[in-house]
Amino acid sequence: MNQEERKTAIRRMRVLVAAACILMLLYGLRLIFLQLVNGDDFKSQATNTTDYKFTVTAARGDIVDSRGERIATSVTGYNVVLNKLLMGDEDLDGMLQKIVELLRANGEGWNDTLLISQPDAAGNYTFTAEAGSTKDQKVLAAMKDNLGLQQYATANDVMEKLVEDYDLTSFPLSWQRTLGGIHYEMQLQAFSNVNNFIMAENVSEATVATIKEHSLSLPGVEIVETSTRSYEQSTVLPHVLGRVGKITAEKWKVTDENGQTTYPLREKGYNMNDIIGISGLESAYEDELRGKDGVETITRNSDGVIVDTALTTVPEPGHTVQLTIDSRFQKAVDKALAENIDMINRVYNTGSMKAAAGAAVVLDVKDGSVLAASNYPSFDQNLYATQYSEYSADESLPLFNRALQGLYTPGSTFKPAVAVAALDSGLINQYSTVFCNGVYTFYKGYSPRCTRHGHSGNIDVVTAIKWSCNVFFYDVGRRLTSDVYDAYAYKLGLGQRTGVEVSEAVGHLTSKNDSNYMESLDVQAAIGQGNTVVTPIQLATYAATLANNGTRYRTHFVKAILDSNTGEVISETQPEVMDIIEGTGNTFELVRQGMRQVPSTITNSKISSYPIAIACKTGTPQRSETYAPGKHYLNAMMVAYLPADDPQIAIGITIEYGGYGARTGDLVVDIANAYFAMQDGTLNEDGTIGKQETAADSTPADQTAPAQTETGTDTAADTATDTVAGTTDAAQETAPAGQDALDN
Repeated sequence: MNQEERKTAIRRMRVLVAAACILMLLYGLRLIFLQLVNGDDFKSQATNTTDYKFTVTAARGDIVDSRGERIATSVTGYNVVLNKLLMGDEDLDGMLQKIVELLRANGEGWNDTLLISQPDAAGNYTFTAEAGSTKDQKVLAAMKDNLGLQQYATANDVMEKLVEDYDLTSFPLSWQRTLGGIHYEMQLQAFSNVNNFIMAENVSEATVATIKEHSLSLPGVEIVETSTRSYEQSTVLPHVLGRVGKITAEKWKVTDENGQTTYPLREKGYNMNDIIGISGLESAYEDELRGKDGVETITRNSDGVIVDTALTTVPEPGHTVQLTIDSRFQKAVDKALAENIDMINRVYNTGSMKAAAGAAVVLDVKDGSVLAASNYPSFDQNLYATQYSEYSADESLPLFNRALQGLYTPGSTFKPAVAVAALDSGLINQYSTVFCNGVYTFYKGYSPRCTRHGHSGNIDVVTAIKWSCNVFFYDVGRRLTSDVYDAYAYKLGLGQRTGVEVSEAVGHLTSKNDSNYMESLDVQAAIGQGNTVVTPIQLATYAATLANNGTRYRTHFVKAILDSNTGEVISETQPEVMDIIEGTGNTFELVRQGMRQVPSTITNSKISSYPIAIACKTGTPQRSETYAPGKHYLNAMMVAYLPADDPQIAIGITIEYGGYGARTGDLVVDIANAYFAMQDGTLNEDGTIGKQETAADSTPADQTAPAQTETGTDTAADTATDTVAGTTDAAQETAPAGQDALDN
């Protein structure tokens, strides 16, 4: 090979090497692109995996008292949950039978809301819905709709449809009912690959162990930790705390009047099986208490094999809601209220009619926070579900929130509002008098009366409040008219919402717009009768506004929202002024003088000699029921605040069938003692007061319940009307009577 041929061969070799390098580079770049850039996509395509996301429920936030003591909390519970994705091709009905048998062996139930009985000997079924239960009837109607049946369908028709839909023909009748109920529940809970089914809730540890022991034969059956609501202090504020429960079908699926269907809770991130606050503070603060759910992701390949399970989003617990009440003080007020009612029955109500119910509300005068809201009788939150039938059947209505929902005629407790209206409007001054001889004779044929207890002759406003002179307030009320004194009563907090975070009754003040109105009602309403009805929490708010010289704060139960992990304050309730009566001259001072002298008129009661000045006003309104012609049963009412010259707390009290308002004097003292014991640290956890003596509880220990003879500023004052005045009696009949009153 000559030199030229050698050069040609070298050039060709170089070209071939260069071409080979370029080709290798292209393959290398392609490999890099496939593996590094699109590797995950190609891997996914190769394995054909699918991710399934399931909700991990967050723990509900606590509700604590003003000291941080837990009242409502979340505790760990265990649910038996079916995961369809993990079941694979397992026979569902066979598995359900195994689970039911295991649950039965451990004394457990399972989720089954089908309102149909097990078959009788003839193989017939019956509906188990209660005829008088609106809720049951709605559930029954919805069930028939869901199954595509007419509303006249019988229980046998429903079961026939269930057996057909769920292919249960081969099972014995009893198992058809059991499996049909479970399948229907699965339908309601939308059981699917992406939505688990909760078969049993809050099962015992023994059941947990049993299910786990049989896990190999029960694929897809899981024990899932969950948080359940527990009330560590289950008798503290049960009516106000409210309850939690499962989302109902009505709340989950909402159909408006135009037939449009929406799912408002789903849009807010709820699942169909979630627990939600359904009443009270549990409902009002649902957004704060709920927390943020986590997410568990399960990955399955094309062969149906689970290749990965991971907690991809960690759940966050809800916030803590801190209340304004001290649970020790709440218990003390509960105890004092029960003891006062017992004393009234032992000493006074010795006949067939007994004082069986009442309420007492205590507020902080400085900011409107609720320090106690007691109902008697009451109930235990932790027993609500198991003893609901007993509670609801109790004639004394322990489930009724009298403190916020009970509507009562205020009687003479209304008189300070009329006095404020008369003084502030300039109708009267401190020297103005009305002559009282026991009968008010302005109207022809209608002469309402006054007992003239402790007074007669020319009466000024301070004396009229002290001795609860009806004639004085008849005359002042007539001249003012209800238009004027109602306007002041509204500003003071009566006949309108107080602003609390939970449901409350509005009440009503006698008005010219009332269907039975006539002029004589103005004089009856001026002593707190007529059509006027208010709630105990309104009475306490009213007393606090009088104590604040006309400044009314929003009444509230919640002190702050706290971070559940750190305890840091996220938000705090600030005092909110709702209304102000400026008060001309010495308006509120004169009213205070009168109320401050009332305790001295309640003889044989601890309140008359209490070492700290109390401003109060008793009331003895008529109920609609009579025990003899013209003789009405009476409620005992009280408003108070103390210390009178530098008020700290305000009180509103109602005792149904309690008789005269003076009988609640000892209750005011017991509340005051507990309050000052709370302030100095001698109040015990159970609401009793420690041995350390304070100025507040220095009342002699030998003071006991008043003797059977009693006096008081309103002894018969509220009821001293002429029974021939049919107009007044008719008006009184329109007012709801105590425990029968409902929220309007």
